Amino acid sequence: MVRSLVLWIPDWPVVAWARASGSEAGPVAVVDKNIVVSCSASARADGVRRGQRRRDAQARCPRLEIVASDPDRDQRVFAPVVTGIEELAPGVQIIRPGLCALRARGPARYYGGEAEAAEVLVTALAMAGFPGARAGIADGPFTAEQAARAHRSGAEVSGNPAVRVVPEGEAGSFLAPLPVTTVGDPELTHLLARLGVHTLGAFAALEPDRVRERFGERGVRLHDLAAGADSRPVQPRTPPPELHREVAFEPPLEDASQVAFGMRIAAEEFLDRLGGHGLVCTELRVGILAERGETSDRVWLHPGSFDAAAVVDRVRWQLAEASDLRSGVVLVRLDPAAVDAASHHQPAIFGSGADEKVHHALSRVQAMLGHRGVLTPVIEGGRWLGERQTLVPWGDRVESKPDAARPWPGSLPPPLPTTVFPRSLPVDVVTRSGDVVVVDERGTLSGEPELFAQSGRRREIVSWAGPWPVDERGWDADRRRVAHRFQVVDAELTAWLLVCEDGAWSAEARYD
Repeated sequence: MVRSLVLWIPDWPVVAWARASGSEAGPVAVVDKNIVVSCSASARADGVRRGQRRRDAQARCPRLEIVASDPDRDQRVFAPVVTGIEELAPGVQIIRPGLCALRARGPARYYGGEAEAAEVLVTALAMAGFPGARAGIADGPFTAEQAARAHRSGAEVSGNPAVRVVPEGEAGSFLAPLPVTTVGDPELTHLLARLGVHTLGAFAALEPDRVRERFGERGVRLHDLAAGADSRPVQPRTPPPELHREVAFEPPLEDASQVAFGMRIAAEEFLDRLGGHGLVCTELRVGILAERGETSDRVWLHPGSFDAAAVVDRVRWQLAEASDLRSGVVLVRLDPAAVDAASHHQPAIFGSGADEKVHHALSRVQAMLGHRGVLTPVIEGGRWLGERQTLVPWGDRVESKPDAARPWPGSLPPPLPTTVFPRSLPVDVVTRSGDVVVVDERGTLSGEPELFAQSGRRREIVSWAGPWPVDERGWDADRRRVAHRFQVVDAELTAWLLVCEDGAWSAEARYD
C-alpha cells in the first residue's frame, strides 16, 4: 500500500472568504441552503457547529457574520496555495479546496523522512499565511486525512503537533476508535447505527460477504476504508501551462511610449502561446513595477480575444496615468486573469461586429482621456436611487458590494426611472387652492395633489400614486430619515418620482 501525505487547512471556506475579501475572520459562518458548512474558531467557541441551521447558529452567536457558500471562490483562492506546495514537493492531488494529497515516498527521501517532509510543507504554509495547516501521513489518502484531522494521539511520532504520522501497517488500529460517520455516507451511517455499529473498528469487524449482501459494492469499498485498506493511489494533477510574460527595460526608459512600444512583441508572444493551447483570453491583467517599488496593476474585461495593439494601448495610458512610474527600471507583467477553453483562437467566439468596434473605439478614447475617462453605470444596493448608481471605468471588473443582494425595505421596485438626478430638484406640490401638500406621521395627505412647480414651471398633475414610506436608521435619532415617495404624471404625460421629506418636496428622478 502506497504511503500518502495529506495537507489540510481547517475551515477552508472561511479562510478563502477572508483572503478574497481582505476581512478579518471573526465569528463567521459559511452557509449553503441555510445550513452551516464551515465556521471560524471564534464562532465555534460560541457554540456554532457545522450542520446547524442558520437561525440556530445566529441564536448561539448573535454577532455571527453570515457568508454565502462559493465553491468557485474556494477553488480560486486554493489554486496558488497548491502551486506553492508543488514548488517544494511536486505531484499534488487536489481532493477538494483546502485538502490535497501527495505520495510520501519522494518528499520523505528528499527531506530525510516522512515527518521531516511534512514539517517542511506545514512550515511553508504557515509562512504563506496559513498557520493552522496540518499534515497526516499514513497508508492511503483516507487514513492520512483522518490523521491530519485527529487530535494528539499515540500514533503521532513527530514533535510538531500539526504533523501526525501513522506507522506503516497500523492504519486499521488507528481508525478503529473513530466514529462510523467518518466514511462520509449518511445513508450507510444511519443503517449501521440501527445495527449497533458506531465505530470504524466495529464496521471493519463485519464479514465482507455479509457487507456485500447488505450494502453492495459501495459498502464493500467503505468497509475496506474502515479497515485501513485504502487502495486508491494519489493521482497528481497536471500543472496549468505557464503563460505569463515579463519584460524588464534596462537601461531605464524615460518615455512611457517607449515602454508601450516595447510591449508589442511580448503581447504578440503572449497571445500566440494562448492560441497554441487552444485558449481565449477574456480578462487581461497588466502589472507595472518600477525600480523604487511603485506598482500599477489593473484588470480589463473584453467581449472577445485581445490583440497586441489593445494590450499596448492599455500599457500606454496606464503609464501615462502613473507618471511616477516612468523613470527607472520598469517590469511589465502580463497574466491571463481568466482563460476559457476554446477549440479555435478566434475573436468572434465571444464578440464580433458592432460590439467589437464599440469596444475598440471606447478603449481608444480611454487611452487618450485616462482610466476614468470612460465610465459605465452599475446598479448596486440601496434605498435611494442616487446611492444605487456606481460608475465603473470601462473594461474594469464590476466588483459588487457585499450588501448589493440584501433586501432593502423601502427601496423602489422595478421598473426604475431612466433619469436619476445627481441632486434632487426642489419642487412645490400644492392643491388646486394653492395650499402646500404635506404628509403626516401616519402617511395621510393634507390635500389632493393638483399642481407641482419645478424650476419656476407649473405642471398640472393628472394622476398620482403613493405615498410609499422610507424609514431609515430608526435606532439613531441623529441620522434617522423618514420620507414618502410619490409617482405623478403631468399633463404632458411625463412621469416623475417625487419625495416628501420634513414637509419639503423634491424630484428624485424622471421616467423618460
